[in-house]
Amino acid sequence: MLSFIIRRLLIIIPMALLVITVTWGLIRLAPGTFYSTEKKLPPAVEANIKKKYGLDQPVWKQYLLMLGNTTCRTKDPEENVKGGVQFSIGSVNFKCFDFGDSLKYPDRSVNQIISDHLPYSATLGILAYVLALALGLTAGIVAALRQNSAFDYASMTFAMLGLSVPNFVLGPILVAIFSLTLYWFPPARFGGFSSLVLPVITLSVIYMAYIARLTRAGMLEVLRSDYIRTARAKGLDEKTVLLKHGLRGGIIPVVSYTGPALAALLAGTVVVEKVFAIPGLGNMFIQSIFNRDEPLTLGIVAFLSIMIMVFNLIVDISYGFLDPRIRYE
Repeated sequence: MLSFIIRRLLIIIPMALLVITVTWGLIRLAPGTFYSTEKKLPPAVEANIKKKYGLDQPVWKQYLLMLGNTTCRTKDPEENVKGGVQFSIGSVNFKCFDFGDSLKYPDRSVNQIISDHLPYSATLGILAYVLALALGLTAGIVAALRQNSAFDYASMTFAMLGLSVPNFVLGPILVAIFSLTLYWFPPARFGGFSSLVLPVITLSVIYMAYIARLTRAGMLEVLRSDYIRTARAKGLDEKTVLLKHGLRGGIIPVVSYTGPALAALLAGTVVVEKVFAIPGLGNMFIQSIFNRDEPLTLGIVAFLSIMIMVFNLIVDISYGFLDPRIRYE
């Protein structure tokens, strides 16, 4: 187990480097630059900007400049200048996990922007996924135990409806009903608990639907397996068979889905954040693309790719506890 974890952790850095390289290349292939305006800049001004950020160099040198920072900078800008710590456009320092300064917000580093906006997305995403797990698992388990019943058909119908209705449609509908008509919850902004109810529900519906369908399919497969029939033949009560033997194997598809789902929630909340005016990480990611803020885009992409790999590692480790047949070499 330990060697497996160490191998997976060592893979994270080269995989993150590959993601950053592909993202960097796509940004450079996209038309326009961060200093592009409706009125073309004078050639001298444009030349100075290119020289300042290393854009006058060949592409391969620009790529090396992006990865060329090895000295960690301090919180004191004067000390950084004395120590020769310089950051070109989109520069990455893997040693210190530093992505330089934002081009749109020059007084803030990319790390600061991520740390400032991540709590909003994390709070919204975690609450949404907890709600989705609670209702999705319950609906999927009951639907599997009562296969072809009215509850089974009704729950799967609602699951398909949840998959079909996009967030940008569901969010305004909930606002129109519960905020503008019934006045139960605030329509926007990030405040107390009441302000989280509508965005959490909006975000959780699609995940709830996926979890319900995965749980139902997994439980149906497990409940028909030989070891479940053996457990029942030994005289174990149905509650023990379900919770101790069936549930551990039945929720493995949900566990597999949880890793990438949690990472997607950190940046995939952009529609919900727009609808409810929440200053989360997904919102900043979209703005960084529109602004051609290359350091911020690279920093968010790298952070999310690392989170996906970490979450997937946690999921793989949890397999061994859920299913004793799984072994790590």
